[in-house]
Amino acid sequence: MPDRKGTVLVTGATGTTGSRVVAALAETGRPVRAASRTAPVPFDWYDPATHDPALAGAEAVYLVPPVGATHPGEVMLPFLARARKAGVRRAVLLSSSPIEPGGPATGPVHEALPEEFEEWAVLRPSWFMQNFTGDHLQAESVRAHGEIVSATGSGRVGFIDADDIAAVAAHALTVPEPPNTDWILTGPEALSYDDIARTLTELTGREVRHRSLTAEELKKRWARDVPENFAGILAEIDRTIAGGAEDRVTDAVARLTGRAPRSFAEHVRAFADVTAGS
Repeated sequence: MPDRKGTVLVTGATGTTGSRVVAALAETGRPVRAASRTAPVPFDWYDPATHDPALAGAEAVYLVPPVGATHPGEVMLPFLARARKAGVRRAVLLSSSPIEPGGPATGPVHEALPEEFEEWAVLRPSWFMQNFTGDHLQAESVRAHGEIVSATGSGRVGFIDADDIAAVAAHALTVPEPPNTDWILTGPEALSYDDIARTLTELTGREVRHRSLTAEELKKRWARDVPENFAGILAEIDRTIAGGAEDRVTDAVARLTGRAPRSFAEHVRAFADVTAGS
């Protein structure tokens, strides 16, 4: 299988993983088209008029679902058909570890990829470490109140750094042999939210606590900031975490990138000033 040298379209190019995928591809010299509502190439999932110009001449595409959409397939599935007709050979989807092909949210998009493309991959990362250091609601709560709120109880998660997700994405988009599979991506260890709070406290010098709610209480809390349906999805996922659904680690990052994934402690050290807040 020859090396691929054509342009890669990156949707969500200003977001947490998209911006990192753009940077990773640029380092390899691969032509990259950074597309989003605020990127150099205009792209909006809900504006089909932006789709064809973004796709023109692209050989591969990194698919970041619209943020907060409970049924992203409604806009993504028509785009897949359009991308195939435009000549895109390979599609790499950012999904999530609990979502199976055909399941909710990105599940229908995952299921459709092998039907639309001969070359494809689906990334199913666990929860992002950036949730505690970026612009996520949890990170805002850490900075403003020194508090993480969840319905996870003592359940553990294999939190992963977005840089590691981007490294796998760049691999999937450029490796000569098409992956044609999905990968569950995790960091090197499964941690509870109590563990997360303890690490943040130790490494930032500011006390951070974990406050445990019921799933219903958490849904009401998230519904202040996101649509109620999406708040319900987030709360339900926390409930499954409490039951052990995300208590796992995989070797996918190391196997595919040739380097170990970053630990949460390493991540916090890199972002300590941002995480500590004022």
